[in-house]
Order: sequence, then C-alpha cells, then structure tokens
Amino acid sequence: MTKAFDAIHAQAHEAGMTAGIKAVPLPMTVTEEGVRARSWIVDEGACGFAWVAFKGNTAWGRWAKKQGIARNHYPSGLCVWVGEFGQSVTRKEAYAYAYALVLKDHGIDAYSNSRLD
Repeated sequence: MTKAFDAIHAQAHEAGMTAGIKAVPLPMTVTEEGVRARSWIVDEGACGFAWVAFKGNTAWGRWAKKQGIARNHYPSGLCVWVGEFGQSVTRKEAYAYAYALVLKDHGIDAYSNSRLD
C-alpha cells in the first residue's frame, strides 16, 4: 500500500502545483495612512493559508502522518498544510482544492479549506 500512497501523494502534489501556478490572484492595494500616507500593489493578492483535511484513522491518514506529510488538524483528523506559493491565498486554495480532488478520485474522503491572514 505504501507505493500506492506514494503515487497518490505525488499525483496530488503535482495537480496542486499545476493548479497553484495557473491560478490568477486578484492584485490587492494596500494603503497606509498617517503623516506619510502611501499605497502599493500586492500582485499576489490577499494573504492567507490553505490545507487539505481528512480523517486520521484511515490507512491514508496513518501513512501520511508517518511520512511527515500530514499533521494534526483541529478539532479532529489530519491535514496536509499548503506551504507553497508564499502568502497568496488564491494560489494556496487552488493547490488545496486540486490535491483534495485527487484524493477523492482515489476514494479518500478529503476536503480543502482556507482562511485569510
């Protein structure tokens, strides 16, 4: 089963990377007020985090945690944290969605989630 899970993870990661690279963030304007008011554009859009969550008491969950791919997720289960793509929540969300879709295609119950920073 280890080789199958290795292949699933590799396929999911590749799908996530492709989706993250193809994602088009909406640029964000940041304005600082005060004595020296200024504005600047953040091309990668809003900052945030994304992850793929799944049950930890499954063969996939146990394997992913043992490999160091997954970590504990609140309030239960495990998650694969998206560390790629700097702070761009748009790119991270695209990665997480594509990764979760590959897991689902292999019969692993998973979902993607995110939050703004």
